[in-house]
Amino acid sequence: MLTTKDFHRARAQTNGDSQACVALQNCGGRKLRHSRLNRRPFQLSCKRLAFERLARLMLWMAVAMTPALQAAGQQPGADKRPNVVFIISDDQAWNDYSFMGHAHIETPKLDQLAAESLVFTRGYVPDSLCRPSLATIISGLYPHQHGIVGNDPPPNQAASTARGRLYRNPEYQAVVEEYLRLHIDRLETLPDRLAPLGYRSFQTGKWWEGSPSRGGFDDGMTHGDVNRGGRHGDLGLKIGREGMQPITRFVRECAQDQVPYFLWYAPFMPHTPHTPPARLLDKYRELAPTVPIAKYWAMCEWFDETVGELRQVIATESDPNNTIIVYVCDNGWINQREASRYAPRSKRTQYEGGIRTPIMVHWPGRIAPRQDDQHAVCSIDIVPTMLQLIGQPQDPELPGIDLTNTAKVAARQVLFGEIFEHDIQSMDDPRTSLLYRWAIEGNMKLIVPNSERVPQAAVELFDLQNDPWEEHDLAASQPELVNRLTEAINAWWP
Repeated sequence: MLTTKDFHRARAQTNGDSQACVALQNCGGRKLRHSRLNRRPFQLSCKRLAFERLARLMLWMAVAMTPALQAAGQQPGADKRPNVVFIISDDQAWNDYSFMGHAHIETPKLDQLAAESLVFTRGYVPDSLCRPSLATIISGLYPHQHGIVGNDPPPNQAASTARGRLYRNPEYQAVVEEYLRLHIDRLETLPDRLAPLGYRSFQTGKWWEGSPSRGGFDDGMTHGDVNRGGRHGDLGLKIGREGMQPITRFVRECAQDQVPYFLWYAPFMPHTPHTPPARLLDKYRELAPTVPIAKYWAMCEWFDETVGELRQVIATESDPNNTIIVYVCDNGWINQREASRYAPRSKRTQYEGGIRTPIMVHWPGRIAPRQDDQHAVCSIDIVPTMLQLIGQPQDPELPGIDLTNTAKVAARQVLFGEIFEHDIQSMDDPRTSLLYRWAIEGNMKLIVPNSERVPQAAVELFDLQNDPWEEHDLAASQPELVNRLTEAINAWWP
């Protein structure tokens, strides 16, 4: 049985020919699968020579069959598939957009995108930390499923504990490499799923998982080399802050080659350093209570401007009417008044300021613009939604749902999530890093702490409709609901 990573080795022998790729994918009638959830070792079912021979055979068959397919009126169709663009902001509160009601922050480009999209104002990410959240967005799995539960692997005892020196320590570099091998190398990502369909994929911005090729990307801005400063994006973090030229080149080349593309746009914005253009900082100095908050607000508008630049690239270099755009933020942010740092109950927490984000899906003429303020949805839903939109069967191993299916959105009873330590505690056991689990049923949200890691924390219950900032704990007054949702969380994981 071919795994996705093994498939790409054979695919390279076909020079990316889409017909040969599809033939390889369907070889023996078996679906490509990483079997990621059970974490068993992966073995090739045949030798490399057999892959090469199979690839050459499939390529020959594809070339030979193409005229017959065209004569029968059956086009291969890869060039008709929609482009897919993910826009992922970094460290932005769920209400820090003008379309979400912020009194001062102006986001006209995102406002326009929202007006043209299916928008869920009650979107969530399972974990409020960037690396696990991004891994969920690219895979459609909860952090405890994909295994990437924190930002940095556990340090070797012989390594320095200072993070700057840590990544330059050869012993710790071996730990980093092993963590990548255990997780991203075995993970079936959206680029992995799209490649057999003829898609070309490109990574920009935030990326923690070494070389983008380890996540199935054909190319990317990030090099991921720890000896050259690789950790969470390196050169990729220039996108947006220093223009959009790499994206322009990529989109233009895909249009010239008539191939559909997947673009990962995850700029380091509005993430610190909060260094907005002077013109925007001057604007918000007059509106914000403090300079640090003015800097953050200005960063939000600067990010918004880059979204406009990106959409202009799509409009001029490819077909905007055949391009799906998804928007989500990796985690929330509440800025401290006197410093450019996150405040309590925001990033890295189980509260709305950390896990809530608007989620948009945009496809002109195919998805009717609509704003849903009622239903809670999650970033685990993004990959299943993309599979549905591009005409692929749903994967039963993915926990999410198709966001364009109103019946499924309405039928979901409970949404779950999990909060982990920043520093990973175990190479392959997510339970050792678990801090909190949470569940949302309707407007009620329950937070259950892991007593082994946060023994002083209490179970909390909030009514999000009447108390969106979670200031009034109702756990003591509604014990039956607490018990029922706790049972639901325990039945979910672990």
